[in-house]
Amino acid sequence: MSAAPVAGAPAPVSILSVSAENVKPGDKVRVQFRVTNNGSRAETAIVVVSGGLQCTTGCRVEPNLKPGQSQDFQATLVAPQVHAGEISGLNISVGVRLDGQNSFDFKMVYVHGPGTSQPGAGAPQPGGDEPSSEVDGVSGQVRDASGKAIGGVALTVRDSAGHEYRTTSDQSGRFSIKSGAGKTIAAGRITVVAALDGYRTARTTVRGSAGDTASVRLTLTAVAAPATTAPSPTATAAEAPQPETSAAEAAPPPSNLSATRAAVRCCRSSWAAYWSLPAWAHWP
Repeated sequence: MSAAPVAGAPAPVSILSVSAENVKPGDKVRVQFRVTNNGSRAETAIVVVSGGLQCTTGCRVEPNLKPGQSQDFQATLVAPQVHAGEISGLNISVGVRLDGQNSFDFKMVYVHGPGTSQPGAGAPQPGGDEPSSEVDGVSGQVRDASGKAIGGVALTVRDSAGHEYRTTSDQSGRFSIKSGAGKTIAAGRITVVAALDGYRTARTTVRGSAGDTASVRLTLTAVAAPATTAPSPTATAAEAPQPETSAAEAAPPPSNLSATRAAVRCCRSSWAAYWSLPAWAHWP
């Protein structure tokens, strides 16, 4: 039986740091994270690093942790290619199974495609007095028609200036994109598109105010299964079984041999009757 978590105990898994939050395609990102056994007995944790970046080293570890023990780990990931002019927000996910429970922590990294501002470019200068024309970020949640959260949904955010950012929803259906250096989300109309196989694409538009976080709620509707087409009357008639023919009707005409045998039997009967007559009757 699993021990109840102690109030104020550290999370079973937590991301401590990433080497960079704004990168270019092909850049390496190092993530440091901590795993803690909050149970009352020693446990072997199963830790997996995944997400939108490709993990190359430290992607899976299985440490044996004593009760209350924490251990730090590091993994290396590589930023994927993105389209020119786009900035894609991708999650780094660290999941752990410990004491029969699954826990996760996430960190967003932004990959800048060719033609976009270089990471760190356009960062606000200290002491600047110009009012901000950017929203603080866009966050929200994706659910299905029954209200159940949906993870793994591909989300595209487009702001009023034409900037486009991509991310995915986590296990609880939540997503978040923050404005930052080299990645601005302009105030005004913000359109969010959600897509996932098996569901109809959802789209919503909200108005983002400078300095605020725009909140979005999206509902995905499952695609209905195709209806079964009833067979046409013609096809039904063509497939209907034909009436059976009796053996007598289906019997082939007798062969020549059968006819000959019948004639012999007839002649034998006639000759027997002929020779049974008196001798005088044999003459005309």
